[in-house]
Amino acid sequence: QVLLVESGGGSVQAGGSLRLSCAASGDGSSSIANMGWFRQAPGKEREGVARIHSRFGTIDYANSVKGRFTISQDNAKKMVYLQMNSLKPEDTAMYYCAAALLNDVGLSSNLYHYWGQGTQVTVSS
Repeated sequence: QVLLVESGGGSVQAGGSLRLSCAASGDGSSSIANMGWFRQAPGKEREGVARIHSRFGTIDYANSVKGRFTISQDNAKKMVYLQMNSLKPEDTAMYYCAAALLNDVGLSSNLYHYWGQGTQVTVSS
């Protein structure tokens, strides 16, 4: 089993920055192949934001966040981070950390096995 706990959400004005953190724990955490960040705004489908391969460091970003968001990890601490800069009102959403046991998952949410509870990000104009 894997437990994921997000932190770092909050409210910020457009153009501001936030850093989200995700802590992984549990017996299954050593089997994680990919960690990802997803978001879901009210009335919209869940969207993949970024993912990073735990071993190779391969990274994918959604086009909507490229150049503004940066995903990183600290494997020793079993932490994954999402640095969000130049935030826009359309970035407002609940952000979820997710873990996948498979290698080639990209940003396909249905391939992720474990999910955190989410942390709210609100960007005002």
